[in-house]
Amino acid sequence: MEDTARVLGRFYDGIEFRGFHQETAEDLARYSGVPVWNGLTDLYHPTQALADVMTLMENTDKPLNKLKMVYMGDARNNVANSLMIICAKLGMRYTAISPKSLAPDANLLRDMQAVAKETGAIISISDQLKDVDGADAVYTDVWVSMGEEDKYEERIRLLTPYRITREVMQKTGNDKAIFLHCLPSFHDLKTQVGKETFEKYGLTEMEVTDDVFRAPASKVFDQAENRLHTIKAIMVATIGRQEDQ
Repeated sequence: MEDTARVLGRFYDGIEFRGFHQETAEDLARYSGVPVWNGLTDLYHPTQALADVMTLMENTDKPLNKLKMVYMGDARNNVANSLMIICAKLGMRYTAISPKSLAPDANLLRDMQAVAKETGAIISISDQLKDVDGADAVYTDVWVSMGEEDKYEERIRLLTPYRITREVMQKTGNDKAIFLHCLPSFHDLKTQVGKETFEKYGLTEMEVTDDVFRAPASKVFDQAENRLHTIKAIMVATIGRQEDQ
């Protein structure tokens, strides 16, 4: 990777890495000599988190440090990790609701709680659905991350109680609460994965019900659009900074 990074750095002004290992992205950044943007690794998805915050700013009437973000599902995947990080840094309230076996990494949680002490953020972990109360945004992701396709049966067993339903949205007690998802989503039977899951396990919906996904409170396509805008902003800021140096 060191050699590849050095070659790519001679070809391009910047590199976006989207893949598996965090170490690969870090090696590209270390050796290429150009900005490297993390478009997704098995640990983090920072560009998604920036798009999510932009979506919050567009669709809520509170300042960020007054917002409560609730993530439900596999709370130690890359999206959940980056959500916790950005909420901690921006002084937001972040609650991860998941089975205990899928709770956030203890070291990352400790680090973000330390950040929260400086920013005023509140970071909490729960396995209870009642803790969705007061949420301004309820977020979920697919139950099986890339590279874990052999875990469907286990995740369905663990995460079905954490599916986002209309009842879960009502439990927020906030009629302005929005629903977020980084996509793709298995909310119906119109995908191959959805069809196969129905045939094997009898599920017509997985991480979110179709009525929530299609409701006016669902801002998932705002998020998808906002990835374009936030990634462009990152590229402009970092390429310009390097040229200044």
